[in-house]
Amino acid sequence: MTLLNQPVQLLDGTSSSLGDLLSGGVALVVNVASKCGLTPQYSALQSLHEEYDDLTVLGFPCNQFGGQEPGTEDEIVAFCSASYGTTFPMAAKALVNGRHADPLWESLTATPDAEGKAGEVLWNFEKFLIDRTGQVVARFRPLTDPAGPEVRAAVEKALAS
Repeated sequence: MTLLNQPVQLLDGTSSSLGDLLSGGVALVVNVASKCGLTPQYSALQSLHEEYDDLTVLGFPCNQFGGQEPGTEDEIVAFCSASYGTTFPMAAKALVNGRHADPLWESLTATPDAEGKAGEVLWNFEKFLIDRTGQVVARFRPLTDPAGPEVRAAVEKALAS
């Protein structure tokens, strides 16, 4: 099974696949949390989602790091919409690490970052860039600004492929 075939349960209760959500484009998959010091990254993620036509930002709320995503589905949607104007798709809450991790995240975490380190997600707002063929082409750790030059360069390279 490729990443594009991976099922994704959305926050609104519907099911899809990663490939269907991308519609031939590329994705920036991010584990997100509403009560984290990095939560303001939602603004930059929304800007990227709006700026690049063939880029889909896909948020996965996760409560594994300091209990920083305690809300219900409705609370998460209301918070993201009201606080950051998010319109990008949001998956249902997921575990990103451990033996019960979502299968998509098991695949994503096998990808090394720029320093060559693969393995578990370190904290909220870790980012994975997936190209049109379903390959993970970049991994950005939580402190990497989604609007930063390294993310933009990787997105533009993936979009040009």
